[in-house]
Amino acid sequence: MFYQVKLSDHVRVPPDLFHLPTKEAVIKRIKKAYEGHISKELGVVVDVAELHEVKEGTIIPGDGASYFYSTFELITFKPELQEVVLGNIRDIADFGAFINLGPMEGMVHISQTMDDFVSFSKEKVLTGKDSKRNLKVGDKCRARIIAVSLKDVVNPKLGLTMRQDGLGKLEWLKEGPAKKEAKEEKTEGKKEKKGHKEEKK
Repeated sequence: MFYQVKLSDHVRVPPDLFHLPTKEAVIKRIKKAYEGHISKELGVVVDVAELHEVKEGTIIPGDGASYFYSTFELITFKPELQEVVLGNIRDIADFGAFINLGPMEGMVHISQTMDDFVSFSKEKVLTGKDSKRNLKVGDKCRARIIAVSLKDVVNPKLGLTMRQDGLGKLEWLKEGPAKKEAKEEKTEGKKEKKGHKEEKK
């Protein structure tokens, strides 16, 4: 989920930015310090939304920069458990699919891609045995977050699932429950045939 977070900080503006208007220089430095920053508290910082206040600059002896106590707002992406997200498949491996969610990437284990037995091909395609549905690079999908780990800020991890109703490749969602019903009818048909055989015996 995206948030707009209000923060205050002392922003260091080096001498090579002194030629710029103060607010512009401060925004540049906030962007450099915060964009891409990852933490458990903020999630992933996407951009600076607004600069509210910049107080008078302070110079520290021995440092040529000026420090401005500023109040500003950041746009952040903080994934939450059970949240439904939309993204494109960036890559597929034999163990699952990687989905680009914009600020972050999530991974869907092969067992969580669809409610079917799934096989992987060398062409980087995941295919369901009974449903014949497939997933390939570039497909747009809806998934649910089932695991979040932001401890490793260099390599944050998101676990996703697409097995529940209303999730999966967007084309599947347009198909509706038709294939599921067909599968159920096929199963019921087998049961009926089995019943007839038992009667004959």
